[in-house]
Amino acid sequence: MPNGNGNFSSTFPRDLASGVVVFLVALPLCLGIAIASGAQPIAGLLAGIVGGILVGVLSGSNTSVSGPAAGLTAVVAAQIVSLGSFQAFLLAVVLAGGIQIVLGLLRAGFLANFIPSSVIKGLLAAIGIILILKQIPHLFGHDDDPEGEMSFFQPDKENTLTELYKTLSDLNLGAALIGLVSVAILVVWGRWKPLKKSIVPAPLVVVVLGVALAEMFRGFGAGWAIGSSHLVQVPVSTSLNEFFNGLKLPDFTQIGKPAIYMAAFTLAAVASLETLLNLEAVDKLDPQQRVSPASRELIAQGVGNIASGLIGGLPVTSVIVRSSVNINAGGKTKLSAIIHGILLLSCVALLPGMLNMIPLSCLAAILIVTGAKLVSPALIRQMWASGRPQFIPFAATVVGIVLTDLLVGVIIGLAVSVAFILHSNLRRPIRRYVEKHLGGDVVHVVLANQVSFLNRAALINVLEAVPRGGHILLDAQSTDYIDPDVLELIREFKEQSAPARGIEVSLIGFKGVYQMEDQIQYVDYSTRDLQSAVTPAQVLQILKDGHERFRTGHRLTRDLGRQVSATAAGQHPFAVVLSCIDSRSPVELIFDLGVGDIFSIRIAGNVTSRKVLASAEYGCSVVGSKLLLVMGHTRCGAVGAAVKLIGDPRPPAEVTGCQHIDHIVADIQLATDKAACSQFAQLSQNEQEKFVDDVAKKNVRRVVQGIRSESDTLRDLEKAGRILIVGALYDVCSGTIEFLE
Repeated sequence: MPNGNGNFSSTFPRDLASGVVVFLVALPLCLGIAIASGAQPIAGLLAGIVGGILVGVLSGSNTSVSGPAAGLTAVVAAQIVSLGSFQAFLLAVVLAGGIQIVLGLLRAGFLANFIPSSVIKGLLAAIGIILILKQIPHLFGHDDDPEGEMSFFQPDKENTLTELYKTLSDLNLGAALIGLVSVAILVVWGRWKPLKKSIVPAPLVVVVLGVALAEMFRGFGAGWAIGSSHLVQVPVSTSLNEFFNGLKLPDFTQIGKPAIYMAAFTLAAVASLETLLNLEAVDKLDPQQRVSPASRELIAQGVGNIASGLIGGLPVTSVIVRSSVNINAGGKTKLSAIIHGILLLSCVALLPGMLNMIPLSCLAAILIVTGAKLVSPALIRQMWASGRPQFIPFAATVVGIVLTDLLVGVIIGLAVSVAFILHSNLRRPIRRYVEKHLGGDVVHVVLANQVSFLNRAALINVLEAVPRGGHILLDAQSTDYIDPDVLELIREFKEQSAPARGIEVSLIGFKGVYQMEDQIQYVDYSTRDLQSAVTPAQVLQILKDGHERFRTGHRLTRDLGRQVSATAAGQHPFAVVLSCIDSRSPVELIFDLGVGDIFSIRIAGNVTSRKVLASAEYGCSVVGSKLLLVMGHTRCGAVGAAVKLIGDPRPPAEVTGCQHIDHIVADIQLATDKAACSQFAQLSQNEQEKFVDDVAKKNVRRVVQGIRSESDTLRDLEKAGRILIVGALYDVCSGTIEFLE
C-alpha cells in the first residue's frame, strides 16, 4: 500500500498513529462543515469516509487527506437553497464528480503549475491564522459556533475578533485547562528531542489525556465539569440498519433541469481549483518534497464525489487542515488517510459514544499548534526578504483568505501577482544598450519573451530615441511571441520612419511566421577601410573595451557566418597578439573579437623566436595591423616549469619527457632570479603561485623588449608611430587583464 519512500513495516506505525490523529481532528470538522453548509451532520461524516477511504486509495498523493472542505460551505449552502432540496443537490455532486474525471483525463492538472509560490505560501499562512483565530474560543471552552465556519466574518454579522472577546466572558475552567495543558504538551513534544523522536505522536497523547482529565473534572463541581456542549458530538444510531436507513439518495428525476448542470459545473470548478491549490501547498509541506500527480488527483476526487453524492454526502476536496495535521503527526504514505477514513466509518457506525467523550479543547490545541507552524515567523521573514513582488501577493492572499474565503483570497493573490508581472513587463518590456562595433555605435534592443500590445508604447519611445543617421538592432532571439500590433509597428519603422531619418535597421531572431527575415546591416568585423582609419592607440582601446565586455558578460552581437563570408575575399586584422597556448586564455573571447579581427600567435610561455618574429612582422608590415600585444597569464604551466627546473642538474627533456622543451624553458629563465628560485620549494602554495605570476609578468616585459631589440622591422614601425608594442598579463582566476604599457 505505501507508495512513498520506505517499506510497509517501517512506515505503518507512523501512518497508523497519524491516521488516528487525523481522524480525531477530522471528526468535529466534518460535523461542523455539514452544519455550516445547511446539511445534516451525517452528510459531512459520509464525505469524510469517502474522502479517506476511496479517494485515499485512488490518489497519487502521499500526504493529502480529502473530505468535506470549509472553503466550499458557502457554495454548498447556496446550491442547496437554489436547487430546492438536498437530494437535487446530491445529483449535482454526482455530475460534478463526472466533470472532474473528464478534467483529469484531459490532463487539466497542469493548471496548478501556474499558481505562484507566493500565493501558495499565502494560502498556507492564511489557513494557519484562521485555525488559530477560530480555535482559540474552543481552546477555552466557548463552543457555541459550528466548526465548519472558516471565514473572519460570521453569519450573525459578528467577526472572529468579537468571538474571541466573547470567549473571555464565557470561560469553562475545565475545558480551558485541558486546552492550555494540551498546547504546552504539543510545544514541548515538538522541541524536546527524546519526545520528538518517539513513535507515539503528541496529538494522540493529548487526546487520551484530555479524555482522562474531562472524566476527572466531573467531580470538581459545576465550574470545572465539562458538559456535552464542550465534547465531540456524533449522532448516535441504535443499530446499523438505522444508520443506513438515514442515508439520502440523489433525486435522478431532476436530471433534465439546466439548474442541476449549472450547479454541477460550479461545484466541479470550485472543488477542482481548491484541490489543486491544496495539493500544491501540501507538497510544499511534505518533508520528503514528493510531487503529487495533479491530473490523477482530479480523477480520484471525481470518483470520490460520485460516490459521496450517491450515498448522501457533501462534496469532497483535498483539505489543507487535515493534510497539514497528517504531515505534522508523522504520516509517511497515503495509508494514514485511508486509516482515518476507516476509523470514521467504524466509529460513526459502531462506537459513536466513545468519540463523544473527547473534549473539543484538546482538538483545538492540535489545530492551533498546526496553524502556528503554517504561519511561522520564519515564513514571513523569508517572504519579506524576497522583495515586494513576492511579499505583497503573499500578504494580499493572506488578508484576502482571512477576510473572505479561500477561493476569493487566492483570486486576490493571483490578481496582485499578475499586476506585478504586468507592471514589470510595462516598466522593462525591452532591454536597450549601445554596442560599440568597429563600424560605429549600434543601439541594441532586446525584446522580451512575450511582447504584447501593452509594450507598444514603450517600444515606440525606444525607436523614437534612435538618433538620425544611427543604427538599431532589433533582437528577438529570446522572444516566443510578438503581438501583431507590435510587428506592424516594427515593419512601419523599418520601411518608412527609419529610411526617412537615415537610420539603418538590423533584425535578428525573428521567426519565419513573422514574415521578417534576419538582416545584419552594420559592420562587425575589421575591413580595409576600418584598418586604415584607426590609430594604434584606438586599436588598444578597442581591445580594452572588448575585454570589459567579456568581463561583464555584455559581448557584442555578431553574425559569425556573415563574417566568414565577408573575410573570405581577404583579411585586414587590426592587431597581432602573441599569447600562450594555455586553454584558459583564448584571445578572441577575452577581447570579444570576431572572425578576421586579429592575427593570433600562440606558443607556450608566449616566448619569441625567429619564426614568431617573422609572423609578427608580416602581420604589421605587410597586412597593416596597428598593434602588437604580448599577453602572458597567471598560473602559467610553462613559467612554473621553468622556475622549478632551475638548479636541477638534469636536462629539461629528461625531467619532462618533452624533447624540445628546453628551447622554451631557457627563454623564460632569462626573466628569473636564479638565487630566489633556489628557495622556491620552501615556499607555501600561495607564495609559490605569486612567485610564478611575478615571473610571468617579468617574462612579458622581457619579450616586449626582446621584440624591439631583435626585430628592426617592428622597432622602426613603432618609432614611426605606425604600431604600438604592448605587454599584458591575463588573470585566469578573475578574468581581468593588467596592461603593462
